[in-house]
Amino acid sequence: MDNDRPEISEFGSVDPAPPSAASSVSTLRKTICDEDEKMFQRMRALFALRNIGGEESVDALAEAFGSSSALLKHEIAYVLGQMQDDHAVPYLIERLEDLEEDVMVRHEAAEALGAIGNRRAMSTLEKFAKDEEIVVAESCEVAIDLLEWVASKRMEY
Repeated sequence: MDNDRPEISEFGSVDPAPPSAASSVSTLRKTICDEDEKMFQRMRALFALRNIGGEESVDALAEAFGSSSALLKHEIAYVLGQMQDDHAVPYLIERLEDLEEDVMVRHEAAEALGAIGNRRAMSTLEKFAKDEEIVVAESCEVAIDLLEWVASKRMEY
C-alpha cells in the first residue's frame, strides 16, 4: 500500500483522521467531549472509540452529542451507524427528533438508524419521513427502505 495514502478502516471507509493510539474509553471520552481540544484530536478519539466498540464506547460517543460542533455530531452519528450497535438507537432517535439540531446531524442520525437495522426506530423514521427539511425526510425514507429490505432478507432464510 502507498504510504502517502490514508488507511482504509476495518469499516471500509477512509476516515478524515487516523484513530488515536489511546485505548482507554475514559481518556478518549474526555478528548472527544473537550470543546477546547483541536477538532483533529477529537476526530481521532471518535474513530478510536468506534474501533473499540461496545456499549461504553457508544455512551462516550453519545455524550459528545453535547458538542457545539455540527461537524463532529454528524461524524458521531455516522460512526454509530458503522458500529451497528443497538445500544446507539435511543441516542440517534433523540438526535433525529431534536428539531433544534443541525439538519446535517438529523439526516445522518436517520441514515445511521437505517444502517443499524433495529425496527424500534421504524415509527420515528416514519414520522420524520414527512419532515419539512427535505434532506431529513429523504434520509428517513432511505432508512425505512433499508429496514424493510433487511427484514425481507431475514424472511428469506
